[in-house]
Amino acid sequence: MLSAISRLRENIRLQLVVVVVGILLLVAKFVAYFLTNSNAILTDALESIINVVAGGFSLYSLVLSARPRDENHPYGHGKIEFIAASLEGSLILVAGGVIIIKSIYNLFEPHSLYQLDIGIILIAVTGIINFGVGYVTEERGQKSNSLVLVAGGKHLKTDAYSTAGILLGLVLIYLTGMVWLDSLVAVIFGGYICYTAYKILRTSVAGIMDEADYELLQRIVKVLNDNRRDNWIDIHNLRVIKYGSTLHIDCHLTVPWYLNVAEAHDEVEALANLIRDKIDPGIELFVHTDPCVAASCNICSKLDCNVRQHSYKERVPWDFEKVIANRKHDLS
Repeated sequence: MLSAISRLRENIRLQLVVVVVGILLLVAKFVAYFLTNSNAILTDALESIINVVAGGFSLYSLVLSARPRDENHPYGHGKIEFIAASLEGSLILVAGGVIIIKSIYNLFEPHSLYQLDIGIILIAVTGIINFGVGYVTEERGQKSNSLVLVAGGKHLKTDAYSTAGILLGLVLIYLTGMVWLDSLVAVIFGGYICYTAYKILRTSVAGIMDEADYELLQRIVKVLNDNRRDNWIDIHNLRVIKYGSTLHIDCHLTVPWYLNVAEAHDEVEALANLIRDKIDPGIELFVHTDPCVAASCNICSKLDCNVRQHSYKERVPWDFEKVIANRKHDLS
């Protein structure tokens, strides 16, 4: 398995490729715009400016987040990724607004279009390349838990989808000669770009505010339920905090009260190794051990316990709502 540092280096190399490809596609789209004078193509070209600028900031954020921890940043520099994603979303929102305003103006002040056939070919090629790069980037971001790569990949794929819609509009204009469709298509996809910006901003703000990632928490709870050990009587107060590509997990693990420090430590290590193996090898865990209490006996399946105060009744699956709350499991 790749170490956290190796994953970060791969992410940086991939993001560098994204930036270079973005610059080449930007040039191609503006060539198409100057050849055609199409607002719809300008929509695509302006979004490509955002792709390049945001990609550059994302590259910088990945480089910064790869720096080792220091006294001033004990949890590392990963939070910069959320700031970069916020900036990307804000820039996309501005671009979408500019596109909508210009296109509405041109609905009332029509303009001529030229060489649509060449423009259609250029935009089609850029759309295919964008989708391919976006797909690879998002997949890599999901595997390495990098919000920057996930946000950038989704944006590139969204750009490809909007390109497909713009192409459809350009083909209709080419076949029908209805020039006003160009501005209408640009308005529609300008709105779509604004919606994309909102989603990116929403995700980045959630990361800055340490909003709970319920999908990830549910995956962790399932792994724990499927691989429970007899000494793991209960787990609760589970929380996940994201620092860029690094995940920090806090939780309370209830173990038999008579375990010595070394034995309790072994249970904590087994829990940590399980989560790293099944979820992400780069995860950091901070596990607090709680001693079992009398109420735990009814759900404790440890049969060789000689200090049991109540008989074992049934094994209770760890409930998601209780695991993420500061509340131990029982038969109630």
